[in-house]
Amino acid sequence: MRTVTGLFDTRDDARNAVTALEAAGIPSNDISIVAHDGTTKDETSETKAAEGAGTGAGVGAVAGGGVGLLTGLGVMAIPGVGPVVAAGWLAATAAGAVAGAVAGGAAGGIIGSLVSAGVPEEHAHVYAEGVRRGGSIVVAKVDEAKVDEASAILKRSNLVDPVERRRTYEQDGWSRFDDTRDPYSHDEIAAEQRRYQTLR
Repeated sequence: MRTVTGLFDTRDDARNAVTALEAAGIPSNDISIVAHDGTTKDETSETKAAEGAGTGAGVGAVAGGGVGLLTGLGVMAIPGVGPVVAAGWLAATAAGAVAGAVAGGAAGGIIGSLVSAGVPEEHAHVYAEGVRRGGSIVVAKVDEAKVDEASAILKRSNLVDPVERRRTYEQDGWSRFDDTRDPYSHDEIAAEQRRYQTLR
């Protein structure tokens, strides 16, 4: 099995990628999605965040039930990102880190999960930062014979080039995902969305 991964600026693009991957015969339980849920830290109490982390921990099992990955979306909170909607094996792994981790563990959870799945660490930091800024990541485990097809599906769904996005982030002084930073506000996320629409 190989891993194909994509960052998307909009949840619709990520949703379209997941739907196309499923239509191409990639099982739901081999696909994960982590997307910023559109709320901010101020709108989510610590109690709700903890409940969300618990929900996220069970998301992988729900998503793998044969009814399609997107019906298994749950909520979890990631330090530095805020609330996300997530489903699949990556979400379940990261949720376990969120639920039981010391400070900094959740970043290690999502980044560590991506890296252990074969994503280069420099890309994993870009993906996590992309979610922080309102984006979504899709990760699929695919048979070697389906790697090219799955990669093409992600590209057709408005895949973000992680090398180019890193350059864009670095122009603002960014170097890596930092889970101690505050999540983006609605206005900041909206500004990011507008910024990348002009780059398409």
